[in-house]
Amino acid sequence: MQFSSKLPQVGTTIFSTMSALAREHQAINLSQGFPDFDCHPQLLALATHYMKQGFNQYAPMPGVMPLRETVAHLLYNCYGANYNPDTEITITAGATQGIYTTLASLVKSGDEVIVFQPAYDCYVPAIEVHGGIPVYCTLKAPHFTIDWQEVQQKLNANTRAILINSPHNPSGTTLSENDLRQLQTLLQNTNTFLISDEVYEHTVFDEQLHQSVARFPDLAARAFIISSFGKTVHTTGWKIGYVAAPAPLTQEFRKLHQFLVFAVNHPLQLALSDFLNDASNYNELKIFYQNKRDFFLKQIQGAKLKPLHTAGTYFQLLDYSAYSEASDTELAIRLTKEQKLAAIPLSVFYKTPPPQQLLRFCFAKKEETLEKAAEIIQRL
Repeated sequence: MQFSSKLPQVGTTIFSTMSALAREHQAINLSQGFPDFDCHPQLLALATHYMKQGFNQYAPMPGVMPLRETVAHLLYNCYGANYNPDTEITITAGATQGIYTTLASLVKSGDEVIVFQPAYDCYVPAIEVHGGIPVYCTLKAPHFTIDWQEVQQKLNANTRAILINSPHNPSGTTLSENDLRQLQTLLQNTNTFLISDEVYEHTVFDEQLHQSVARFPDLAARAFIISSFGKTVHTTGWKIGYVAAPAPLTQEFRKLHQFLVFAVNHPLQLALSDFLNDASNYNELKIFYQNKRDFFLKQIQGAKLKPLHTAGTYFQLLDYSAYSEASDTELAIRLTKEQKLAAIPLSVFYKTPPPQQLLRFCFAKKEETLEKAAEIIQRL
């Protein structure tokens, strides 16, 4: 039988590829973005409690109300935003599903979606599989800033949505209040929606505030905000996130959500709700990861691989131009096989990569893991 692919250019993600390579060569895995430490024992106890209490059947399609109420309190406490937990918050099977379902609910054939590259790898396939056209704007290295004049030039009547990501994966940069103000001005008097990937919302450093779209009422009125509990409470394997959007947008989102996953893990939703009712369990995350960033930077100080500034997320870019002239993909594979250290090449986040020599390392690891990785980097 002949089969015509809807995504002929898409293969296995680089994250799966590099993690498999790391396992094969028994390398330290700083490639894929997941912790090598467990979540809080209290959270595990809560999960076990709700399983034993019998909450093991389908949850309500939009998510259990206690967790939606917890998200509403979080959005108000952090950003001063009021979202109705009944009609404006949906619990998803991770942020990737939230992003995919958002794009599926918006994008029709011929619609354009502005994407900033380097871009997380799930964005463009979800646009293209629904007949949309990704329109690329390239962040300006080494600070990975947005050229808002370029955005204005590419914004037109066919622009269905703009997709932003802050704190930004893979660069570790963040959008400023001024960035959001400029975006707000650009979108006035347009019918363009906004998709805001904020999965690292609680992982911002150096006393800065996360500039959530929820802080800006004019933007929030046209926006889907997507976040991830896995990043917040160190449970990436649970695959639970949320999408917050005005009621009419949420209504459209749920039309598709109910047929993609219908409902999300019931006892784990209840456990997350109880755990996150204590705001310290997300407010203190930025200090936790800032300490890891600083520890890793101290360990690699003086090495040939030079760090770029990381303002958020748990990723660190290292410039290897003083060490090698190899392409980033070639070097990432070589480091994994020969030096037993796995990282992600930055070029995979671009349609057409610019000339730069950068690798992304994940520092969401135990100190002993970071020490061993730093020893390898220092030897290069």
